[in-house]
Amino acid sequence: MWYNTKATEILGIDYPIMQGPFGGNLSSAELVAAVSNAGGLGGYGAYTLSAPEIVEVDKQIRAATNKPYNINLWVSETDAPNGEATDEQYEHASQLFKPYFDEAGIPVPPKPAPFKLRFENQLQAILDLRPKVFSFMFGTLSADIMEQCRRLGIVTVGAATTLDEAIALEATGVNMIIASGFEAGGHRPSFLAPAEASTTGTFVLLQLIKDKIKTPVIAAGGIASGRGVAAALMLGADAAQIGTAFLACDESGALPIHRQMLFSDAAKYTTLSRAFTGRLGRGITSRVAKDLIGKEAGFLPFPLQTTFMAPLRKAALEQQKWDMILFWGGQIAPILKHKKAADLMQSIIEDTTKIMNP
Repeated sequence: MWYNTKATEILGIDYPIMQGPFGGNLSSAELVAAVSNAGGLGGYGAYTLSAPEIVEVDKQIRAATNKPYNINLWVSETDAPNGEATDEQYEHASQLFKPYFDEAGIPVPPKPAPFKLRFENQLQAILDLRPKVFSFMFGTLSADIMEQCRRLGIVTVGAATTLDEAIALEATGVNMIIASGFEAGGHRPSFLAPAEASTTGTFVLLQLIKDKIKTPVIAAGGIASGRGVAAALMLGADAAQIGTAFLACDESGALPIHRQMLFSDAAKYTTLSRAFTGRLGRGITSRVAKDLIGKEAGFLPFPLQTTFMAPLRKAALEQQKWDMILFWGGQIAPILKHKKAADLMQSIIEDTTKIMNP
C-alpha cells in the first residue's frame, strides 16, 4: 500500500503525512494530537519557548495522544552579532518604519534589548523529554548531539532548501531530510547560502535530493491534498509535510483572522519578505511587505526585527489594519477546504488512496 514507506517505518506512524511545526505560538497541543491520533505525525514548533515551557507543552501533548509526535527547534536563533543591533541599524529601521507606526498612532519602540540564546537549554529539554521525533531548521547539529539523540532513540529530521544543504545534513547522519520548497509558508530555513539564493520549488528539490542522497526525504511546500501527497510519493518522497492546510484548521494556534485570511481571496497572493522578522518568510501579501521590497538593508537582524515590529502588529490587529501584518501562508492556500484537522487528514488519506491504489 502507498502508506507503507520508510518514513512510516522510522516514525512509527500509519500514514506518511506530517504536520508542519509552526513557531511563534501558531502550534498547539490540540493540533499535534489531532494529527497524530489520525495516524500522521503532529508537530510543535518550539523555537520561541523556554525550556520549562517546552516541558509544559510536552506534558499537554502527552495528555492528548499516546502516538508519536515531533518537536521542532531552530539551530541558528539570531542573525545579530552577540544578539545586538547597532545604533546605526536601529536609526535606519526607525526612519524606515516610522510612517507605519505613525499611521497606527503609536510611538516607534526603543531599540530592542540584546537577544539571549536559548538553544542549549531548549536542546537539553528535548533530550530529557525524548519525543519520538526531533526536527530542526537553520543548520546542522554537532556530532555529539546527533550521538545523544541516537542513544536516546530520538529520530532526527533536518530541513534543506538546496541540494547542498541536504548533502550537509546527510553527512551528519540525520534519520530523515525535509526538502523545503519555496512555495511553503513561513520562514525559509536556508543555512548555507542566503535564503533569496535558495529558492528551488519542492518537486525539483525533491528530485535533485533523491538523485544524490540515500537518506529518506520528506517533501514540504505546496502540498495540501491527496493529489499533492501522491505526486510527492511518485517523485520518491517517503512522506509529505503539510503546513498551511493545518495552520488554517480550527485547532491551530493561529488567530481567527489569520485562519479567515487563509480561506479568503487574499490568499491567492503571497510574498517572501524579511520586513516582519528579519528573516525571509512567505505570507499573504501585505502593503508593508510590498512597500519595502528592495529596502531590506534597513531592517534589523533576526529576531530583533520581530521584537521591533511587535507593537505595530498588536496595534494593527486591534485597529483591523490587516495590510500592515504578514499572515504566514503558502502558495497552495487557495485550494484549502477543511477547517478540522481530522477531516483534513481523512480527506488526504482517502484521496491519496484513490490515486495511488485505484
